[in-house]
Formats: sequence, structure tokens, C-alpha cells
Amino acid sequence: MDLRDDERMFWYVPTELRILWAIFDVQKIYYPLLATVGVPVNLVTIVILSRGRCGLSKCVTRYLVSMAAADLLVVITDLIFRQIPILYRAQFQFMWAFKVCNIHAVLLYAATDCSVWFTVTFTFDRFVAICCQKLKTKYCTEKTAAVVLGTVSVLFCVKNTFWYFMYGDQYWISNDPWFCFVSNDVIYSQVWAVIEFLHYILTPFVPFVLILLLNVLTVRHILVSSRVRRRLRAHSSGESPSDPEMEKRRKSIILLFVISGNFILLWAVFLLYFVWYRLYVLDFIPVYLPKFVQELGFMLQLLSCCTNTCIYAVTQTKFREELKNVVKYPFTVIIKFIK
Repeated sequence: MDLRDDERMFWYVPTELRILWAIFDVQKIYYPLLATVGVPVNLVTIVILSRGRCGLSKCVTRYLVSMAAADLLVVITDLIFRQIPILYRAQFQFMWAFKVCNIHAVLLYAATDCSVWFTVTFTFDRFVAICCQKLKTKYCTEKTAAVVLGTVSVLFCVKNTFWYFMYGDQYWISNDPWFCFVSNDVIYSQVWAVIEFLHYILTPFVPFVLILLLNVLTVRHILVSSRVRRRLRAHSSGESPSDPEMEKRRKSIILLFVISGNFILLWAVFLLYFVWYRLYVLDFIPVYLPKFVQELGFMLQLLSCCTNTCIYAVTQTKFREELKNVVKYPFTVIIKFIK
């Protein structure tokens, strides 16, 4: 068979399958590159924020450090130990000998849930700080943040233990749609289907709704209070001088909205596919969503675990300065050693 025959056979392949093959080719470069960037980026973020030199309150710092730590765990458990082995199956055949896939699943989904819900708790904290001045002094504290984050972590670790019983301990090394072996009794069980459906409703559908609602309420409050504040200052001074309080609030709002918007945009495809897939399996929807949509969802969802550092660098001047110092530090040490 010559090259022209191969080309003819390729064009007989359905478009959906050709797109999927193209995405797999992209992923073979994209996922290793993302892992190479994601691990050090999140580690650096944790170190910089933990030093407390970014001009952020201790409460906000605790939320952001927790989000970076959860993102790092997602990069390790999902990107490095799930997606990359699936792409390079021949090189990771040895994983079939390690019968710990259901334990891996519990850790992976717990880390993912924490990553998502830490974003929700941060959004709620900023909503309280901006819109509920009476509650702010009691709620927006480092101690409250620690309690909230600890409670969320424990709840989602307990909640995700059901994956241990749903999945087998054998690696399947596939996303069709699970990466562990799953028996037919589980696949076609309506009980397990409902449990899995509720899992994806809780993460990320409910966070979608909560983040959108909290942001809408925050924007509404800001617009109203800004108009009132401008009128009062203009009336008292006869002009509209710069307002340090509004400038500080503006920076806080930008950070909040960029983090929230990043989450919503990068998780949207992932949410759409898994809700649609379960409705299709249960015969509520007659149209099957192409598998390449699922792969795009994975790519965008995992990207969200590596973007917060860029967000902090763009929106926070002091974070940029600390990041520059961290990048320069190894070179400074080498120069001193040479001298």
C-alpha cells in the first residue's frame, strides 16, 4: 500500500475520530510540558505566599496557599500519574502490577474537590469582606480561614471514599471514561450512576452557581457603594480626589474576579461533558457528545491548576517582586560562589 492509499483511508475515517487523534498528538507534548511547569510554579507560589511579604492579609494568604497546595496535588495525582500514563501506555504497562488504582482515585478526586471548593471559600470570604462589614471582623480572620479550609478538606476526603468501592484496584489506563477497571455491575447500575452524577453536581456544578451568585452580589454591592462614596466625597470636598480605600478595594476585586473567572472558563467544558455523558447513559439525552470534548475538558481543567501564579503575578505588584527575587536567587548564589 503506497502513501496515496494511506491518505485515502485517512479521509474515510470519521471527522470525530480524526479530531480525537489530533488532540492526542497535542496532549503528548502538552501534558508533559504542563507537568514540567505546574509542579515548580505551584511550589514557588506556596513559598512566596507563605513568607507573607506580598501585602495580603493573613486570611487571604492562607486561602491562596491552600489553593496552590491543592492545585499541586491535582497536578501530581491527575496530570502526572493519570493523564501522562494514559498517553504513553506502552511505557507505563508496569502500572498494571500496582493494584492501588482505587486508592489513587480517592486521592485524586479529593484533591480536585479541595482545589475547587477552596476557590469557593475564598470567593465567599471576599464577599463577606466587601459586602458584610459587620461580619467581616469575625469571619475574615486567619483562624476562621484555617477552620473553614480544614473542614472542607476533611469533608471531601470522607466523601470521596466511595470511589474506593466503585472502582477496582486494577489500573485501566484509559479515559473511557474511567482510568481504573470498573465492573459492568457498576457501569450499568443506576445506584452508582446517581452517586457519580451527584459527585459531578457537587463538583463543579454547585461551585459554578455559588461563585457566579457571590460575584453578582459583590458587583451589585460595589456599584451601589461606589456611587454613594463618590457623591459623599464630591459633596464634602467639591471635587472627586483619588480615594485610597476604593483603590485598595479595586485591587482586591480584580484578584477575586480573575480567579473566579479563570475557574469558570476552564472548568466549563469538563462539567458539560460529564453531566451530558451521565444523562446519555441513563437515556435522558439521545445525542452522544464526542469523546474529544472530554479530552478538551481534561486539558482545560488541568490548565486551571497552573494559572493562578500568573494571575497573582499580573494583579499583585509585591508578588511580582518576590517572584523576581526567587528567580534571581539561584544565580545570585552561583555568582557569590564563583567570586
